[in-house]
Amino acid sequence: MKEDRIYNFNAGPAALPIEVLEEIKDSFLNLGGSGMSITEVSHRSKWFDDVINDAVERTRRMLNLDEKFHVLFIQGGASLQFCMIPMNLLGKGESADYVNTGTWSTKAIKEAEIQGKTIKVVASSEDHNFSYIPKNITFSSDAVYTHITSNNTIKGTQWASFPDTNGVPIIADMSSDIMCRPFDVDKFGLIYAGAQKNIGPAGVCMVIIKEDMLKRVPDTLPSMLKYTTYSSKNSMFNTPPCFAVYVIQLVMKWLEETIGGLEKMAEINRKKARILYEAIDSGDFYNGTAQPDSRSLMNVTFRLPDEALEKRFIEQALENGFGGLKGHRSVGGCRASIYNAIPVTAIEALVDFMKTFEQKNG
Repeated sequence: MKEDRIYNFNAGPAALPIEVLEEIKDSFLNLGGSGMSITEVSHRSKWFDDVINDAVERTRRMLNLDEKFHVLFIQGGASLQFCMIPMNLLGKGESADYVNTGTWSTKAIKEAEIQGKTIKVVASSEDHNFSYIPKNITFSSDAVYTHITSNNTIKGTQWASFPDTNGVPIIADMSSDIMCRPFDVDKFGLIYAGAQKNIGPAGVCMVIIKEDMLKRVPDTLPSMLKYTTYSSKNSMFNTPPCFAVYVIQLVMKWLEETIGGLEKMAEINRKKARILYEAIDSGDFYNGTAQPDSRSLMNVTFRLPDEALEKRFIEQALENGFGGLKGHRSVGGCRASIYNAIPVTAIEALVDFMKTFEQKNG
């Protein structure tokens, strides 16, 4: 860790790879010989064309996407996608399945319902405070799509493997775990991810959509709310968030060239999570909140014996260079978001601090 930087465990906006930040700093005043910053170049210029096209191609290689998939960059975050998905893909007389695993799934369900769309909540983990991922789900064979949230930042749960929906395309909110591991994209009709957790800064949402889903988009929607507007113009119907796309390009480059791809990234992520969960499980001072078989590789949630200790833990952690460990305001407790950019050394340092804190306060 650099002396002037903390260990950043924020849930989002979250840590970026130090190598990416250094590259941004080094090239900020002169992007690719343009004599301008990325925040100054025209989105119609060759310089930005190179940026967005490279971001798309690296994403394609990372996820093994074929020509059936389009990679789009849309403003409005994942929250806009909650309404765009049913608006674009769910016609009159059609239905979609939703699995409710907590806050973000709940929001997606609400946005479909307020449009009067027909949806069915086929499974929910609300009965145990969203502490697990539902299993043995009966999906509807006639659904247009099945919507899931692959990782819940607040509750610290994650789908360890994606469900068998009997051929119905999955739509997944992967905002907090996209690019953390390889997976079979052929199951999916659409994947979306607000960048500010695992692949870039706030300001853009990556949308990966299959061609047959694009064919469902009605012509009657406003231009800026149609997926086809973005797919037909390479995400440049209007001025895109150029800086955010640029950082995603650099993160994809880092994943591909420095880390060595998603298999390598998954190995690192599993190691980080194992070290931290073992520390939590080693006694009764720290207690994980997610059921063990649903634990997230990205967001590790835990409680201490009482709220006063949690407050002291968070304060003393920050004093020692560990930021972002306060749990979401809706649930309290503690949370360490250990996204791709967090190195193993940061986890080891955090565990050392946790052990020292327990010795003094246990």
